[in-house]
Amino acid sequence: MEPDREPRGTVTQREQSMVLNDVNMLYHIYASVPPLAQKLMMELQRKNHVEYLLRGLQQLGPSFCSLDANRPWICYWILHSMALLGEFIDADLEDRTIEFLSRCQDPNGGYGGGPGQMPHLATTYAAVNALISLGGEKSLSSINRSKVYTFLKCMKDPSGAFRMHDAGEIDVRACYTAISVASILNILDDELLQNVGNYILSCQTYEGGIAGEPGSEAHGGYTFCGLAAMILINEADRLDLDALIGWVVFRQGVEGGFQGRTNKLVDGCYSFWQGGVFALLRRFHSIIGESPTPVDQRGAECSIDNTQTTTASDVSEGDGSSDEISSQGDEHCHFQHREREPLFHSIALQRYLLLCSQVQIL
Repeated sequence: MEPDREPRGTVTQREQSMVLNDVNMLYHIYASVPPLAQKLMMELQRKNHVEYLLRGLQQLGPSFCSLDANRPWICYWILHSMALLGEFIDADLEDRTIEFLSRCQDPNGGYGGGPGQMPHLATTYAAVNALISLGGEKSLSSINRSKVYTFLKCMKDPSGAFRMHDAGEIDVRACYTAISVASILNILDDELLQNVGNYILSCQTYEGGIAGEPGSEAHGGYTFCGLAAMILINEADRLDLDALIGWVVFRQGVEGGFQGRTNKLVDGCYSFWQGGVFALLRRFHSIIGESPTPVDQRGAECSIDNTQTTTASDVSEGDGSSDEISSQGDEHCHFQHREREPLFHSIALQRYLLLCSQVQIL
């Protein structure tokens, strides 16, 4: 019998092909409809998002049971999204949220994933940021800063890094959440800072990105966490930033979104983490007065054609006014423009998020 010589793709390749087909179909539909329909498809469904978020803050369906140990995260994701949308929650819901997060606070410091659960750096980060997103004396005074500091010191490892929880894993995520919480609560000191930068530096890979731990693969989430932590401790210049920029630039896929690792699928989650890296880089370079330059995988500088790639943002600066622009091939789609040199195709990213990630309710 003649052996089957037809090449067989890997599971990842087959899934990638399915994603590309789905994205291609959505883009084909977008290109085939009238201009008015295109405009509707490219709108951020603000009202629907707000209604969804408010429902989620009060009650979640059975499918969310698997996230029982992540309840402070759900509070943070919802409250942060509401803040980005310029929306607020009423006083009663705010009080109930503060009361719930207070019950997640461990008597010995830190916050658990729910009332009675053990404290964890990730849920401590989420709870603290959720309470800060709410603001106000009641919300902020509910955070026991001295107990949080005690918890952070207990999570400090002799290597300089942090553990996520008692006897838990050590990684860059733990370093970022610990340093971020300490920084925002103004409890960051030399003891917490000791050798954190050395550990994160040891996690930058030959690819340019940052891995979760030394010897692992560069990863979008850990790259964000590592870079953010290094900026917070004023040691970002120790990283190979040219290599980091080159790696993250090449994580944008043909779909417009970002992948978390080399040869992985793009999605909305990693579009957030990788997109956040660019925001951090812009912030860092604005402080030191330099302009970041993307490099390709061989270390050569990449040319940037501003007729092909245009910076855009749904959030304008200053008084909120902005010039409407049209990108090449998007005659009917207007975006707000920022006069900054782009490091990635921002309009392609917006298109991917609005067409492919947002649930369309027209």
